[in-house]
Amino acid sequence: MSKGNIIESEFKTAYWLPERHSQTLFPTLFRRPKPMWLSEEDLELPDGDFVELSWTEPTNSGPVIALFHGLEGSIDSGYVRGILHIVRELGWQGVLMHFRTCGKKGNRLPRWYHSGDSPDIDYFIRFLRSRFPGRPIGALGVSLGGNALLKYLGEQGADSPLSAAMAVSVPFDLANTAQHLTTGFSRIYQSHLIRLVRKKVVAKHKVMSLPMDLAAFNKANTFYHVDNLAAQLHGFKSADDYYSRASARQFLKSIEVPTLVLHSENDPFMTPAAIPTQGELSPNVTLELTKSGGHVGFVYGKNPLQPKYWIDKRFREFFCRQFSVNN
Repeated sequence: MSKGNIIESEFKTAYWLPERHSQTLFPTLFRRPKPMWLSEEDLELPDGDFVELSWTEPTNSGPVIALFHGLEGSIDSGYVRGILHIVRELGWQGVLMHFRTCGKKGNRLPRWYHSGDSPDIDYFIRFLRSRFPGRPIGALGVSLGGNALLKYLGEQGADSPLSAAMAVSVPFDLANTAQHLTTGFSRIYQSHLIRLVRKKVVAKHKVMSLPMDLAAFNKANTFYHVDNLAAQLHGFKSADDYYSRASARQFLKSIEVPTLVLHSENDPFMTPAAIPTQGELSPNVTLELTKSGGHVGFVYGKNPLQPKYWIDKRFREFFCRQFSVNN
């Protein structure tokens, strides 16, 4: 059986962001969302819920690029606006699908979203295929959204309507991530993200009764505890069941769409043991590994006042090549 490719990236980290935590935190703290024209749309889902879509300007031709954000991300995330700005520059059309509860509105059902939410991705992609017949569709998923996108691609195999895909800083092994975020400085990321999720769940509980132990949820201080309490809401028996079934790593060998995965060996959300081997990759998957870059960081350039982002560079290069467009 043919194997995918693992390539050593040409990325060189900015000298002024020398290690993984500075690479991770800089874009979060200092990358401001680019102002741009956007329109909003609610997409009704088969189970009676909805997701919120944010669109760039309409175009009559050319590729359509679907974006999937990370945990508690949104249209206001710097990396989302950065990619949408490139999409607009290329004359393409871009759209971000907010996972349930991540837009401006709370969702209708007790459940919210998780790292294996590929059914929502599938419905959304097929909606795009129906709305834009004949136009190529690409997709970019980041962190949680990257895991869900890769899982979807592996599940669909040759049936996916996508022409190409890219994923960044994927938690390939969710159990590895949950464990690693309980150690060292990485606990800071865990605490911050759990606070965001807890705030949203408490607000949700005020408008509907949730079939979970809210008191225990408010005390949960690790992702394992949070995921264990929320597991049944999302169709899993436990956190262990969720990690086993939703981790993208096991689906990589079944991907039939040309896919670029950008990942850093020093990602502070997981250990290097989470990184898949060449034998686990489909021949359609290229895993680009950087020595540094942190989690959704990949900042380079000589001037701290004019930072550059490798994610943006590789997105432009990869999709222009896939769609035979000069960049």
